[in-house]
Amino acid sequence: MEEAVHDGDAPPRIAPGPSPDAILIRRTLAEIAPVADKVTSYFYALLFVRHPELRAMFPAAMDTQRDRLLKALLTAAEHMDNAPVLTEYLQNLGRGHRKYGTRSAHYPAVGEALIGALIRYATLTWNEETEAAWVRTYTTISQIMIDAAAENERHAPAWWQAEVVSHDLRTPDIAVITLRPDRPYSFLAGQYTTLETPWWPRVWRHYSFASAPRPDGLLSLHVKAVPAGWVSNALVHHARPGDVLRLGPPAGSMTVDHSTDNGLLCLGGGTGIAPIKAMVEDVAEHGDRRHMEVFYGARSGHDLYDIDTMMRLQQAYPWLSVRPVTDDQALLPDAVRQYGPWTEYEAYLSGPPGMIRRGVDTLRGIGIPAERIRHDLLSELAS
Repeated sequence: MEEAVHDGDAPPRIAPGPSPDAILIRRTLAEIAPVADKVTSYFYALLFVRHPELRAMFPAAMDTQRDRLLKALLTAAEHMDNAPVLTEYLQNLGRGHRKYGTRSAHYPAVGEALIGALIRYATLTWNEETEAAWVRTYTTISQIMIDAAAENERHAPAWWQAEVVSHDLRTPDIAVITLRPDRPYSFLAGQYTTLETPWWPRVWRHYSFASAPRPDGLLSLHVKAVPAGWVSNALVHHARPGDVLRLGPPAGSMTVDHSTDNGLLCLGGGTGIAPIKAMVEDVAEHGDRRHMEVFYGARSGHDLYDIDTMMRLQQAYPWLSVRPVTDDQALLPDAVRQYGPWTEYEAYLSGPPGMIRRGVDTLRGIGIPAERIRHDLLSELAS
């Protein structure tokens, strides 16, 4: 369905609705949602029975991998009509999957298992037309990833070795870790990396860089140990200087647009303050004097583990304001409403998925258009 959209005195323009393939795919996704665990188990069973050589690419304990691969594919399919976001997301996945040893020949095997699992569990919505829509969509998804991996292979390694050079335990469950990669590692402030530890081979997790690129090439990460978090607990409680980790390529779109002089409105929850701190450094290094408003949220004052650093930055840069927000993180987006107006600001959100969702709703509600709101929630949820 199409909807007429009016823009002042201009003639009405037509906003396209979802494509026919997107409608069919979303029907399938809605049907399989209640049995997602069964779909996941069947998907991996098909993949490993038909292609047992692929099992070695996954963690020994599959509960640590769970539904990440399938969830990434389903998330991509769901967002297929948002071409710019989807393409960037898939290109990041394609580059990132090189670290697993993924080759172009593996993609048809994954596609077969995906279609097989959907046929098994989408019994009400599945037909020839739906299957054709999924085949077209997966073909598009896989080709974007294959092309991105091939282009990336020409100038970057599949992974980097990185030595831990310092480990600063800020709270009982939050550590600031500094790494020295074995070769130059180019990234932008606000981006993140994927990381594998020697304690849990083939289990990778995302962590944002906590500083802008440094002249000495060192990388800084903020890591919070979470319940049942194998990688995060290993990094916080077991990693020591001299340990060697593996890093995947940098990714993420939460970077500063230096082509505009709009202000920057930043919401950082918990260790989500890390990429925002990097962005502050990036703005300073570019010599910008743009207003930058940072709302730093945590459940208690004790959890504002990096507040001293942020307040020092505020003292150093008159264009920077830092506002701590404690208690439940649901209050962080609400606190933004008390200030403003924010109509001339670019917005950035980093933190738990629930905080980002509430924050986006709040920012849209106070008049910031979607194209000026940046976050990496899609990757956080599904990569």
